[in-house]
Amino acid sequence: MEQEIKYDRPNTVSGLIAKHRELTALREKYRAEIKKLTVDIDHLDAAIRLFDPNADTYAIKEYVTKHRAEKGSVKRFVLNTLREAKEPMTSRQITELWAADRGLSADEATLNTLRKRIGACIKTCKEQGLIEDMGWTKNHDANGPYKLWKVKKGGD
Repeated sequence: MEQEIKYDRPNTVSGLIAKHRELTALREKYRAEIKKLTVDIDHLDAAIRLFDPNADTYAIKEYVTKHRAEKGSVKRFVLNTLREAKEPMTSRQITELWAADRGLSADEATLNTLRKRIGACIKTCKEQGLIEDMGWTKNHDANGPYKLWKVKKGGD
């Protein structure tokens, strides 16, 4: 039956394929625009803080906090990053790479918020048997040591 439709209406199928390509390209264009806007907002926040460190930039922080990644993109990023890593990584290292990948020059508060999201993703991946705990970092900062993570062999 599927072959009959394909041959009976070749212009319909090719038209749908063309429309699919058009909409996919449009989605990518808007995704790039949103990334640029996020970077611009982040830069404005930094400029405002230069002139008034106590300025209320709540609306900007609220935007960054509420700005959601596409469903599944954090998990894909975490797993791909750990797969490509030469050694186990911390949630902080993955968070810094995520912020850089998205074009964010985030302040410490935003990085902490993002790290919590990355940490939740890591916890889910661990529960699914995709990654494993490799112990704690030897050197640490004021936040204490961080756990080290790697992709579980045969888990992806």
